[in-house]
Amino acid sequence: MIQAEHLVKSFDGRTVLDDITVGFDTGKTNLIIGRSGSGKTVLLKCLVGLHEIDSGCVRYDDTDFTHLGFRERKAIRRDIGMIFQGGALLDSSTVEENVRLPLDLFTDQSAAEKRERVDFCLRRVRLADANRLYPAELSGGMIKRVAIARAIVLNPKYLFCDEPNSGLDPQTSVVIDNLIHEITQEYNITTIINTHDMNSVMEIGEKIVYIHEGRKWWEGTKDEILHADNRELNDFVFASAMAKRARRA
Repeated sequence: MIQAEHLVKSFDGRTVLDDITVGFDTGKTNLIIGRSGSGKTVLLKCLVGLHEIDSGCVRYDDTDFTHLGFRERKAIRRDIGMIFQGGALLDSSTVEENVRLPLDLFTDQSAAEKRERVDFCLRRVRLADANRLYPAELSGGMIKRVAIARAIVLNPKYLFCDEPNSGLDPQTSVVIDNLIHEITQEYNITTIINTHDMNSVMEIGEKIVYIHEGRKWWEGTKDEILHADNRELNDFVFASAMAKRARRA
């Protein structure tokens, strides 16, 4: 479990996160949603330590991550997988080299052990024959699947996903959603997904946190969100659905 307690974060005197307390459950897909500029991306980066918070704390299970030194944080970061919005693959490296990178950085495994682990992760994301391809040879959906393989290669306890469906067509988005959900349950990972995609919310939103103007405005499940008595949340859900229909028209 990851627990944020009274998080406050400001930039240039402007408060972006205002006293946010929320827990993210292990073995579930936890979704952070909200309008652009609401603070959800900043929240994700604060949770993973890419932004230092002004006050409050972030706990990984029983460990206070916020007040750890660099060396102690590095040990926890080995247990973190990260899927970036654009995939963030190295263009000059093959698929195999991209997926192997965390093993090169964080383990002393032999070349054979690394190859076996990379092959396993690529099979798990249904890219068994893609080892020697380069990112320029991949579709958008394949790039995201390679990013997922790289994120799970160290068998993480925590998985962070920043807009994993960005730029993908609806069918490919469903594939990526289902894959993340399957991996979360299969390996009992604490998964946190930052998304605008209401299809993702309704398909895999086991816990949903809605951020509005830097505050936690609502939290619940995909079964509760359509019946929530919350005007700002309802406006966001309706606007997101209308925007999705307009893009398809």
